[in-house]
Amino acid sequence: MARHIYDKEITALLVVDPYNDFISEGGKVWDRIRAVAEANDCVPHMLQVLNAARNAKLRVFYVLHRRYRPGDYETWKYIAPIQKAAWVRKTFEYGKWGGELHPGFEPRPGEIVATEHWCSSGFANTDLDLQLKRHGIHQLVVVGLIAHTCIEATVRFAAELGYEVTLVRDATADYSDEEMHAALDVNIPNYASAIVTTHELVDLISSVQTEGMGARSR
Repeated sequence: MARHIYDKEITALLVVDPYNDFISEGGKVWDRIRAVAEANDCVPHMLQVLNAARNAKLRVFYVLHRRYRPGDYETWKYIAPIQKAAWVRKTFEYGKWGGELHPGFEPRPGEIVATEHWCSSGFANTDLDLQLKRHGIHQLVVVGLIAHTCIEATVRFAAELGYEVTLVRDATADYSDEEMHAALDVNIPNYASAIVTTHELVDLISSVQTEGMGARSR
């Protein structure tokens, strides 16, 4: 397998949508992803990657979905089905528990929280690309929810913008094994330069040196 090389100075972790509504007991979406998330230990793996990135002094960026606020969609002329579902369910409602981050994922001083995305891509209509470029970032490691929507859309958009992307396959989840397969095995390999496990990634970034780090690509 090819050796995929990273440079600590230009690599950052993207943490996508670690909201209570997604990954906490009682969250509005948790029951829909629970089976897949528990089967691959998604939440513990997300935390492992986050803590390893922090320990290795990698930059951390939070990529968060728009938290529902009254009036968000009521006057829109056109609305995507995924946005209509968020409106009906009031997913990630601002000021409510479901719109707060799962314990352990609270941003620390110096970590960047991008402006919230309205649909699926963390880049569309946000300042994420600007923030990454201003911090000299070119290589991305991505974890979070959900594999076939926000993760896939963010990885695709990152590739369009010229970023080199690594996805951590057991630090994401979805509604079903079929949707996980479509995202991780069919679609995302066209855009991510590497798809690795948490164990592989943590081993790499735990021993990262300033001059770079390596990963096996698919």
